[in-house]
Amino acid sequence: MNAQPHAAPAPVGGSLFNATTLVCGVLIAVMVTIILVRLFFGLASTTNVNDGYSWGIWVVVDVFIGSALACGGFCMALLVYIFNKGKYHPLVRPALLGSLFGYTLAGAAITFDLGRWWNFWHIFWPGYFNVNSVMFEVAACITLYIIVMWIEFSPVFLEKMGLRDARRKLEKVLFLFIALGVVLPMMHQASLGTMLVVMGGQVHPLWQTPMQPLIYLLSAITLGYGVILFESCVAASAYRRQIEVSMLNPMARVMLGIIAVFLLVRFTDIAVRGVLGEAFQPTYIALTFWIENACLIAPLLLIGTVAARRNPARLFLAGIAVMLGGILLRLNGFLIAFDTGPGWSYFPSVPELLVTIGIFAAEILGYIIITRRFPVLPREETYALPARS
Repeated sequence: MNAQPHAAPAPVGGSLFNATTLVCGVLIAVMVTIILVRLFFGLASTTNVNDGYSWGIWVVVDVFIGSALACGGFCMALLVYIFNKGKYHPLVRPALLGSLFGYTLAGAAITFDLGRWWNFWHIFWPGYFNVNSVMFEVAACITLYIIVMWIEFSPVFLEKMGLRDARRKLEKVLFLFIALGVVLPMMHQASLGTMLVVMGGQVHPLWQTPMQPLIYLLSAITLGYGVILFESCVAASAYRRQIEVSMLNPMARVMLGIIAVFLLVRFTDIAVRGVLGEAFQPTYIALTFWIENACLIAPLLLIGTVAARRNPARLFLAGIAVMLGGILLRLNGFLIAFDTGPGWSYFPSVPELLVTIGIFAAEILGYIIITRRFPVLPREETYALPARS
């Protein structure tokens, strides 16, 4: 379906009370209840983490995976502001909104997993800085990036409130924050890969490589574009809007190029290190390795041609495949293929799962509220069918 000419962003409008927001509200209430129990009664009251596996899904899924899924804003900034591809500008605000919620909630989630959560302020106090720690670099970059994104997104709120003078003044210096918004994600996404490197032999050879910083950075960029495909298709369906195929088509081609580079780096590294044979062992780890890479190969087959990229259903499936591949890359490295020795095992508890589900529910609810009440999505003509969530 061809897109209409781009117009200024506008609120979608409509009621905030429907089945989707109700379900999200219930899941968020459950999450808040569990978090309060955890904060007052300790990690053991709600999680299955232990001395062998001190990180559970609250770190791996909510932070490592959540932040990677929130790279859409960074990826659009690369295209629009660094490579001067202004035709993608209508996708910037929706992508930035997804990144804003993803990173903000990931930053909050890390607090839940701290043993002494009341000392979280140490991250921000110079006397406690450990500049030689990769974890400190990740924490500092993510914190600063969250602040930068709120500033980048603030013109949306200023526009809604009619503060035109304040918005014009902010836009004069906004390029500085846009530049930071490109550099900071590149730093901490690469550093997440470095965290696997410093774990040494606990990580399976298929994922233990000095190339992990580059691999994680490439996969994060790929994930960002995959999430944009997914979100654009879902938002178009939910709000009865036309899918911006004219923009998603060439953007998907960029994504395919990065996937090709990623796969080349990934398999060249494995071959050079001489561990390719590990991928053909009759183990569940080898199986997850091939599933992970099959998900990243799938988009090359689904939308490898111009005609295929004009099909919204194929774009949607390609976005899902990329997301699954990036998720498995991180799950495999930090949990599935992570072994701290005999006697230790980990599987998330029900409360852990409910908190993670609640965090994603909060992202969905926040997205609905902001897009319905603030100018984020491009203005569209009213469709015959009413909008729904």
